Amino acid sequence: MKINTFTFFAGSLLLMSSSYDASAERVPAAEGKFQPTWESVSAHETPEWFRDAKFGIWAHWGPQCQPEAGDWYARGMYEQGSHAYRKHIELYGHPSEFGFMDVINQWKADNWDPERLVALYKRAGAQYFFAMGNHHDNLDLWNSRHHRWNSVNVGPHRDILAGWEKAARANGLPFGVSIHSSHAWTWYEPAQGADKDGKYAGLSYDARLLKASDGKGRWWDGLDPQELYQQNHALSVRGKDVWDWPEGVAVPTREYYDDFFNRTVDMIDSYNPDLIYFDDTVLPFWPIDNTGLDVVAHFYNSNMNRNNGRLTAVVFGKKLEDSHKQAIVWDVEKGILPDCQSLPWQTCTCLGNWHYDRGLYERDGYKSAATVIRMLVDIVSKNGNMLLSVPVRADGSIDEKEEKILGDIAAWMDINREGLFGTRPWTVFGEGPSVENAAPIERQGFNEGKSVFTSEDIRYVVKNGVLYAHVLAWPADGHVLLRTLASDNSAFDKKVKSVELLGGGKLKFSRTAEGLAVNLPERKKPNEISLVLRIK
Repeated sequence: MKINTFTFFAGSLLLMSSSYDASAERVPAAEGKFQPTWESVSAHETPEWFRDAKFGIWAHWGPQCQPEAGDWYARGMYEQGSHAYRKHIELYGHPSEFGFMDVINQWKADNWDPERLVALYKRAGAQYFFAMGNHHDNLDLWNSRHHRWNSVNVGPHRDILAGWEKAARANGLPFGVSIHSSHAWTWYEPAQGADKDGKYAGLSYDARLLKASDGKGRWWDGLDPQELYQQNHALSVRGKDVWDWPEGVAVPTREYYDDFFNRTVDMIDSYNPDLIYFDDTVLPFWPIDNTGLDVVAHFYNSNMNRNNGRLTAVVFGKKLEDSHKQAIVWDVEKGILPDCQSLPWQTCTCLGNWHYDRGLYERDGYKSAATVIRMLVDIVSKNGNMLLSVPVRADGSIDEKEEKILGDIAAWMDINREGLFGTRPWTVFGEGPSVENAAPIERQGFNEGKSVFTSEDIRYVVKNGVLYAHVLAWPADGHVLLRTLASDNSAFDKKVKSVELLGGGKLKFSRTAEGLAVNLPERKKPNEISLVLRIK
């Protein structure tokens, strides 16, 4: 459908025309048990395979990795004075002359080997794998039938999702896709602007200047920049702080909602993901439009239709209210909840920045394997999973420091996986200073790194009637005291028959009113990160 030319105010009056083609109608949604209402989708139950999995790895990779300058590059490059803007000037020139669409054209992914990478992730313990389907930059990373700005038409000229899906299936891992594009409408708004001062003061950035006819004879001939940038609308009232709908945002058009639906359904039907993460408060466009629920109902129904009536799908959303948590899984960004949850949830976090950051690599800013494992264990003890992003370089490779971290995680998993995968929360999730002084959490998350895990911090999980105690750091004196297992504590009201160190054999112990005291072996530690005790 052709969007009509209209006039809007964004500092000055500007006429922009678009040849953006979207379907006049939505594609048909899958029929089945679920209707696009909260009441209906709340009949969803988180599948046991996901509860068993505990740990996934995410390739949060796309054209914003090309400059290797960190997250939100495609927005920041249009914000004069920002790190991304300065980096853009250094690498490419001014954004009036070289915009983000030109960065996309630079992205070739020449060294991408998805089979090798996914095999590495599986070796490190990943039980599911996530690929990014699109980001707020609005480039679909698959052979999209409803969006011409996709990775087959431009950039690497490859179907990125197809490569990731094939590698995940070959390694026996459930396949997830993250969808972030609903926010392109507001996220790209700085691209409507211009420098406020300096050499280029008042010169509009490319997103305000370019139209389809300007591409004749150029690399993007036949494409409309406005279909990518989606800036043929008035600016939001609240500017850069806008995120949640309708908190001051310029409300999207019906065509925009329908286009998002068609693109996302196309992805679901083409690649059959097992999991979908929406980088949205609750769901895309919620609460101003029902499109997010429409997609969820389609996903659940199509999943059941492919699995002989059995629902194995998982959907994630952020900032959920309790009423939403029966329908979809709560994702906490870069955060750790203070208490055990009755329903499964997930933390998403990353070794570095979401998009590859060369500066972070150079200053050794990655999370260590020890940090990852301790966070993971804490999360699992509270009925959660961890989705870990390992930043991928522009060329499709990961660096040697990331490979070392993955190797260290794998070494820990080789010894301790029994006490992690397939477990469930125990009556008491944990003890120690990090429990007593838990860091407060924002609604979205963002409290990681505020708790320091010590040898006094213990986390408990159970599997097949066996209790596993994770001691989150090695005690210097070779002794562990599990206070929750004191002889007079009803949480563990049976006799302790044996205590075994995973990777280290049976240990001597004593149980008193103070706790279960365990003597660790003097010989070499099974690993340097943490220890796991099997208690029967």
